[in-house]
Amino acid sequence: MPGRTRWWQADLRDFEAVQKVVQAVRPDLVFHLASHVAGSRDLALVLPTFYDNLASTVHLLTSVADVGCRRIVLACSSEEPHGVNGETAVCSPYAAAKWASSMYGRMFNELYQLPVVMPRIFMTYGPDQKDTKKLVPFVTLGLLRGESPKLSSGRRRADWIYIDDVAEGLLRAATVPGIEGCSFDLGTGVLASVREIAERIALLVDPAARLVFGEIPDRRFEQERPADTSFLLERLGYEPRTPWQNGLEVTVGWYREQFPELHNASLRSS
Repeated sequence: MPGRTRWWQADLRDFEAVQKVVQAVRPDLVFHLASHVAGSRDLALVLPTFYDNLASTVHLLTSVADVGCRRIVLACSSEEPHGVNGETAVCSPYAAAKWASSMYGRMFNELYQLPVVMPRIFMTYGPDQKDTKKLVPFVTLGLLRGESPKLSSGRRRADWIYIDDVAEGLLRAATVPGIEGCSFDLGTGVLASVREIAERIALLVDPAARLVFGEIPDRRFEQERPADTSFLLERLGYEPRTPWQNGLEVTVGWYREQFPELHNASLRSS
């Protein structure tokens, strides 16, 4: 019926299940956003990221190529290596799986004419981030509890992009004509360090709050580059509009509204 949404569920690691859903739905547009996101370098992440990120992507690309679609947006990652050559190293199991997924996306576009577009999404943040171990929710919720979050050195810089700007970029990736087969950066072009982000959050929550830097080891082989926004401007006619300072203000405000008991508890403890 018009106005009704029907939800389909399938484990993307199960090729037959994915094929069944795709053949039943025969989608016009596909956004592939499912991923096991973990920046750790642990050996234990090799298989989960392989199955959840790479195998799942190949299953979906194969199933969609079989029935056809107008556009498939394959969410890629800023963690993928940049300036690839014969000696390029990949910084984590997650990055390796996402990079390989991108290679499959290009192959499906060239070999099977599947209209794949591959935005490399940079460090996304915003209200209601599900993984509360990520920096912004981790620091925000910890400070609202009256805690002193333990962090790395804080030196690492990243390109932080607000969720609304990511959503707009993905929508344009799905609808702008003539960009099939393209990969591009979806970020702001501006770097800010972990320390800058955490200190800004602390200022918004409680200027007297204490952050503990250097308690967690820095990860090896961190990627540190700003997004190249030329494709966004020239091909998509778009530029992210939210400076990280403003985005953090909105994000912290959302957490304060959603968890007033935490905010009140932090005020009492201070």
